[in-house]
Amino acid sequence: MPLSALPFPNIGPDIFSVEIGTFTLTLRWYALAYIIGLLVGWRICVATVKRAALWPASGAPLTPRQIEDLLTWIIIGVIVGGRLGFVMFYQRGFYLANPLEILKVWQGGMSFHGGFAGVTIAALVYGIRQRMPLLSMADLLALATPPGLFLGRIANFINNELWGRPSDMPWAVIFPGDAAQSCPGITDICARHPSQLYEALLEGLLLGFALLFLAWRRGWLRTPGAICGLFLAGYGFARSFVELFRQPDAQFADVNNPIGYVVQFGDWGLTMGQVLSLPMLAAGFGLLWLAQKRSAIGSAS
Repeated sequence: MPLSALPFPNIGPDIFSVEIGTFTLTLRWYALAYIIGLLVGWRICVATVKRAALWPASGAPLTPRQIEDLLTWIIIGVIVGGRLGFVMFYQRGFYLANPLEILKVWQGGMSFHGGFAGVTIAALVYGIRQRMPLLSMADLLALATPPGLFLGRIANFINNELWGRPSDMPWAVIFPGDAAQSCPGITDICARHPSQLYEALLEGLLLGFALLFLAWRRGWLRTPGAICGLFLAGYGFARSFVELFRQPDAQFADVNNPIGYVVQFGDWGLTMGQVLSLPMLAAGFGLLWLAQKRSAIGSAS
């Protein structure tokens, strides 16, 4: 065992199981992360719309009651989009051959980028139908997203999935299982980057606190699109950075492409996570530029 490595905590993926006749009810950490993330996000939204001083002169984009209605749409968008995103981006061949497996969400397999697309579509449909200011609504949803990201990555860690590449750093973790211990060139016990925790800290805590501070203390919500732009750019950067430490996706890696690039130029390339983050980076910087331009025009007038 490497002297500087940390052992994996003795925590299983299930919180508890209850047998009711022939049926077993199991609560998993991943499911709890989704539930708590949605509830915390909902409460952040409600608390934010109640503070009229945070918003432009036109007011908050939603009422607390409308947030409750939107939450149903968000849940559907997260589940359907997250599952279909995983199917299309990461396991297309398998699910085309076994389409009924797509419905088995409880077995795992969700994509953030797919879930983000699902939430975006659901929010757009709801916002257009209700004639809401879409940029301010996007700002509100962006503000509420980091807690779910943080909890989801913590659940990934507990589930012993999406671990990082082999590492000799003092905080490297010895993840259990044959797959985690299969490290080319390492004959001893293999320790890896806890890349799930890197993402939890960057996408969840750091980005989340920055958004809350700028929204509640620096008045960024009064410039529609600014908070959403920062969220998109911040997540895109954080995810692209952590991809440098994550274990390559097995379905994309081979002998000639050990890093698992989906776009490759010689020895350099981009992973699927980085490719999917590029549109978020572009949209984020675009919204920030538009928000800054709108703010400058408003100041000049």
